[in-house]
Amino acid sequence: MAAWRRGVALRLCATVVLLDMAFCKGFVEDLDESFKDSRKDDIWLVDFYAPWCGHCKKLEPIWNEVGLEMKSIGSPVKVGKMDATSYSSIASEFGVRGYPTIKLLKGDLAYNYRGPRTKNDIIEFAHRVSGALIRPLPSQQMFEHVQKRHRVFFVYIGGESPLKEKYIDAASELIVYTYFFSASEEVVPEYVTLKEMPAVLVFKDETYFVYDGKLVAIAVIDEKNTSTEHTRLKSIIQEVARDYRDQFHRDFQFGHMDGNDYINTLLMDELKVPTVVVLNTSNQQYFLLDRQITNAEDMVQFINNILDGTVEAQGGDSILQRLKRIVFDAKSTIVSIFKSSPLMGCFLFGLPLGVISIMCYGIYTADADGGYIEERYEVSRSEIESPEQIEESKAQQEPRTGDSPVPAVQEPKDVLEKKKD
Repeated sequence: MAAWRRGVALRLCATVVLLDMAFCKGFVEDLDESFKDSRKDDIWLVDFYAPWCGHCKKLEPIWNEVGLEMKSIGSPVKVGKMDATSYSSIASEFGVRGYPTIKLLKGDLAYNYRGPRTKNDIIEFAHRVSGALIRPLPSQQMFEHVQKRHRVFFVYIGGESPLKEKYIDAASELIVYTYFFSASEEVVPEYVTLKEMPAVLVFKDETYFVYDGKLVAIAVIDEKNTSTEHTRLKSIIQEVARDYRDQFHRDFQFGHMDGNDYINTLLMDELKVPTVVVLNTSNQQYFLLDRQITNAEDMVQFINNILDGTVEAQGGDSILQRLKRIVFDAKSTIVSIFKSSPLMGCFLFGLPLGVISIMCYGIYTADADGGYIEERYEVSRSEIESPEQIEESKAQQEPRTGDSPVPAVQEPKDVLEKKKD
């Protein structure tokens, strides 16, 4: 009897688990090829997976919980999943290179998620990226609330300015990592001292830093890569930032970045990871490694070489670099269009070229035909006028003596007969 009861209990538990899984799955949509045309009407959080992928199978129950949580709190973000092996063309359009890949799709923008694959972290990412790019902080109470919730965040203080435009551009690229806010000077805490306005503040670990165009040393790594080379470079940059703070804090800030997409856009080149790049945020110059970094001493020597001018600065904001930026942006746009939709790319660029070619051909042939007609017209006119007008011109050119015409010399009879014939 007891064994029978245990069996019934186990079956009931299994049934509850299956029902719970089915209930959670109901809030995650299975996406197909129609998603490409309908996605722009909503904000989507999508898991691109492969059926044979072990990491994808491990993520599946967590993803179902994400779908349930987003639905229960009334989030505008829809949660879906797509088999990237069955719909490979759509997956490649969104730049899917590995499995699983989590992306938030918002209009024409696609944001990659690179954080831990936990329910809370994924939901936090969805809330941050799906909302406003720059969130206003209207009161000190709201500022304190944000400071308690977020370990790192940025705040722009002031009105409209070129600095704000750069702030918005940076936020559009880095919103996947942290929050960006705007506030008036009255809202920030009293311990914050601002020498000039407008200003950008970075709040971290209950303190703040004022953006002032310092050099930024960034370790560019792949967070998913657990090899010694990647983890060592990250620990070295952290060690230098901590142990050499008094020596470099006036000129340098330190950090690390997952992936090289953003850096490649700034440098207009493909940067190989892992590596370290130093950015001059005031004039868009950058410095690349001149040595292999194996420890903190190597990094310190590299920084000192930058300060004494030994390492050559690249990039900048000269006219040549600006022209190069225009060409790079145009090339990137064209390449992305052809990668995402080759037929659309052929249509957008082939149709105008075809129309221009036809117009040029039409103009050329029209000019050639016009010259031919004009020439034929002149020849025909001369042919028509020659038999009658030549005789008339000869008569007009005959010499006259006073009023009496000079008698014409009579031609021989045999000549006249030939003309008559």
